[in-house]
Amino acid sequence: MEQCRINIKNMVCPRCIMAVKTILERLNLNYTEVELGYVVLENSINAEEALKLKMALKEMGFEFLNDKKAQLIEQIKNEIIKVVHHRESSEQIGNITNHLSNAIGRSYSSLSKLFSEIEGTTIEKYLILQKIEKAKELLFYEELSISEIAYQLNYSSSQHFSKQFKSITGLTPSEFSDNKKTGRNPINEI
Repeated sequence: MEQCRINIKNMVCPRCIMAVKTILERLNLNYTEVELGYVVLENSINAEEALKLKMALKEMGFEFLNDKKAQLIEQIKNEIIKVVHHRESSEQIGNITNHLSNAIGRSYSSLSKLFSEIEGTTIEKYLILQKIEKAKELLFYEELSISEIAYQLNYSSSQHFSKQFKSITGLTPSEFSDNKKTGRNPINEI
């Protein structure tokens, strides 16, 4: 038997990876790789195993992605989430066009066109929403100044960051910090 790749929607963090691994182990499905957005099983699975896996994933808020376009959109989103929320350096955020092209193996223009067509928004707007959500997290924990957050998220200045933050949230970063009741959004719902 040969390996089987299964694309999964809503895997957005390391805990999601752990949850999917737990499901696979519970169902006795051996895997070689579990990453954001997909798993690689050691062997292909039959219809009964696929249904059990699909149901177990659904219980945890995940879902199978069979459609090629939906898989590509999820891959784009997962790469942006990795870059914004789980990255090593801010340069990756600033060079998202090259990063996406290299990571996915397609031209940025084709990815951008497909994303806009399916999602009804641009990759750039999706990136901004993810950056603002990360900023909310950083502001919530009060470990970094507004200037440090702007730098970490690859904004040209703290003023640019503050202006964009206010245009998305309706609050300045300082107002958000002072009123922590204003919520954060799960990154898979952005």
